[in-house]
Amino acid sequence: MKLFSLLLASFLLTQCGSKTYEIGEIKTPKGTILVWLYDETPKHKNSFLQLAKAGYWDSLTFNRVIPNFVAQGGCPDTPEGFTDPEYLLQPEFNDTLVHEYGALGAGRDGNPDKLSARCQFYIVQNKEGEHRLDGDYTVFGKVIKGMDIVDAIVAVERDSINTPLTPITLDVNIIAMEEKELKKLYQFE
Repeated sequence: MKLFSLLLASFLLTQCGSKTYEIGEIKTPKGTILVWLYDETPKHKNSFLQLAKAGYWDSLTFNRVIPNFVAQGGCPDTPEGFTDPEYLLQPEFNDTLVHEYGALGAGRDGNPDKLSARCQFYIVQNKEGEHRLDGDYTVFGKVIKGMDIVDAIVAVERDSINTPLTPITLDVNIIAMEEKELKKLYQFE
């Protein structure tokens, strides 16, 4: 988290004027989560932006929540996997974008090409990270506000397949945030 904060601070400080950034906003009954989308994963970033702006996730839920692992939202896992080519993306692995606490990643089934399912995302909730997923699942963003909400989401009662007993609905949007607003989210050391 510190490395991400320092990189974001450095990036913001080198920008001139008051630039505006597109930030992912995930509203849930537990509260709102804000996510930074990485430029280093342009296909995944653009896909998230497109689906959020289209309201794709707004009738869906966090369908799989596992304490000390992830909160996963979007379309549910299916026995047949994800086969619609419109909803599959080539992986965009990057050694510097890892599965640390708060990482936003793209879900997928067990396909050998490690294609991401555009319709599914997860947030790493394990404070130690989930580095066993590095190089197998694309990390394309990071929670910049609301990890307390993610912690609350994974703590809900769930069934034997980790589906919340009370649905945790999604309202995913893209908001414009100015550089100065982003800086306020962080207490840089």
